[in-house]
Amino acid sequence: MAASSSGPATRRVQRALVTGSAGFIGSHLAETLARSGTTVIGVDRRDPATDRTAAANLTSLHGLPSYTHITADLATCAIDPLLIDADVVFHLAGIPGVRPSWGPRFVDYVNCNIFATQRLMESLTRMHVPRLVVASSSSVYGAAVGGPSVESDPPHPVSPYAVTKLAEEQLCLAHSTRSNCPTRVVALRYFTVYGPRQRPDMFTHRALEAALTGQPLRLYGNGHQRRDFTYIDDVVSATMAAATTPEAQGVINVGGGANTSLLEVINAVKRVVGSDIHIHLAGPNDGDVPATRADPSRARQLLGWQPRVELHSGLHHQMLAMAQPVHGTAA
Repeated sequence: MAASSSGPATRRVQRALVTGSAGFIGSHLAETLARSGTTVIGVDRRDPATDRTAAANLTSLHGLPSYTHITADLATCAIDPLLIDADVVFHLAGIPGVRPSWGPRFVDYVNCNIFATQRLMESLTRMHVPRLVVASSSSVYGAAVGGPSVESDPPHPVSPYAVTKLAEEQLCLAHSTRSNCPTRVVALRYFTVYGPRQRPDMFTHRALEAALTGQPLRLYGNGHQRRDFTYIDDVVSATMAAATTPEAQGVINVGGGANTSLLEVINAVKRVVGSDIHIHLAGPNDGDVPATRADPSRARQLLGWQPRVELHSGLHHQMLAMAQPVHGTAA
């Protein structure tokens, strides 16, 4: 559920656009919205007819009459028609990942995370869409020093990816201050999202895969890096609350306020799977920070939200999903 019964009043989403709907978070969000009765238009530049990951992520949406999928690139396509009668846009499209953002692919990060967002905001203004929920990242904080990160902390991104995510959220918020812009913007800074359909390059997926297959796990750094792991269902709940709670606006952390070291995650995966993990040590990555941890106070106050899934349970659900055969992928 989007908010606790004692939390802020909410309204129902009638029609929504979900960008990046063939991705990890986007596909979960689109499915939850569609099953709740919302008419959902999903747009993603990856074609499920040719992209196996997109096809697998969208499998659970097959046959849902309230969901329509469109393959299009927000950097080039006509956006206005996608927004007809939309009362909220969930902007999750973009290129993720710290390591690939160093080097020649940076131009793709700029085009997808910044330029496409500029085009979207221009369309939202023209089409008078009342609300945008944009996916940001805990990476905008950089290295957490001392206590948990608060939304008012000065951002200090230490990777090209993080720079583009900060630019994306601030671009949306800047548009919302214009006199001709009717769109209220909520920028959610997600903290290390994990769960079924997680990208294969993400740590919990790689750790579970190593335990399930016996292949070695490449561990960057010493494993003492700490992350505020947030389960996908909790992230979807916060994201929906950001769209349906009238008071929600500005930047909001989506994280539980606790963190776990990568070595502790490895031990938890061993217990969940019942297998050992062979570790291959590698050097630390540029842009990798020693710790992330959210201060969730603002999410509790504005969204009535708090995470419900603890790490061991979340890893168990992710393991079960990974162990199942995938149907509906592209040929």
